[in-house]
Amino acid sequence: MSRRPLLSRSVVRGAAAGLTGTTAMSVLMLLSDRLGLLGRQPPQAISDRAVHLVGGDLPSESESRALGVLAHLGFGVAAGGAYALLPARLPPVLRGSAWGLLVYAVSYQGWVPALGALPPASRDRRDRVAVMVTSHLVYGAVLGATERALRPER
Repeated sequence: MSRRPLLSRSVVRGAAAGLTGTTAMSVLMLLSDRLGLLGRQPPQAISDRAVHLVGGDLPSESESRALGVLAHLGFGVAAGGAYALLPARLPPVLRGSAWGLLVYAVSYQGWVPALGALPPASRDRRDRVAVMVTSHLVYGAVLGATERALRPER
């Protein structure tokens, strides 16, 4: 009797592509932060708020940064795994970019403000919105291209 793997190869491929996309978007976010365009890094603000809501002790600044990075990478990997389950009807970069924008909209107009970490994108600083939209487009484009490149049937 053959057993199905716990995670399909496509989900693992998408997760790996999600890690690559998250790394690319993080570079853009760090550069933007150095220009003063972000304020507090959104992943750090989100993870700090989550720690607060579960009643944990707020971490030191270095722990907070590390937790934000880990949470961001984890979310990007998970979103990449979910992306790989979608039907591939569009070219990879376009499909990935659309996915990146969807992740942005659901997050920054939805659960991130509901968590109390940041204001909704519609009421946030324009410079942060511009950086976050652009970085999610980068995430999606890299995700789509990488996931396609990792497919064995290429």
